[in-house]
Amino acid sequence: MTGRPLSGAVVEGIDFSRWSVVLCKPDAVKRGLVDTVLERITETGITIVHREEIVAQAWQAHVHYWDLLVDRHRYPGRDVPACLDAEYAGRTVVVALAHGEPGVQARLRAVLGHFDPTEAAPGTIRGDLGDDSLRAALAESRLVRNLVHTSDDETAARRDFGTWYGVGHRDLLTPALPAQSTPVEA
Repeated sequence: MTGRPLSGAVVEGIDFSRWSVVLCKPDAVKRGLVDTVLERITETGITIVHREEIVAQAWQAHVHYWDLLVDRHRYPGRDVPACLDAEYAGRTVVVALAHGEPGVQARLRAVLGHFDPTEAAPGTIRGDLGDDSLRAALAESRLVRNLVHTSDDETAARRDFGTWYGVGHRDLLTPALPAQSTPVEA
């Protein structure tokens, strides 16, 4: 790997309406909650096709959370790139590939709950397992530790796959591809 962001083009031709990348963040790994988080997702009928523990590189967090970098003005007094580096660079995360019905991303967001665990409803992953709050994060000039992130939509799923899996894992998406017909020679 070159250390630079991978293009989403590595996964062209895939219908990402059925796919999402699940990122179990460093706090989920540290607290030993990865299996619980992924089990809670599969209990909803969403299939986890693959999971992999990796050490995150700074560029991966920057690409994954590009919206935080673009909208930095929403976080006055915080150095967002430094916060991302502190939380992710060199730290273990687990990435998982989720597959389900079209619109799986919205279903996953409902299972996760509000991004601030103190605002998340009981019965959601963040509501039941979260132990941080946006208020505490703001007071400490850091990002909220809310265990898990999933792709927000099809575009994000494509970008997230390219970021966390890349070219070498494109084959993980093939089980859900329609069978290719091969002409029979006479």
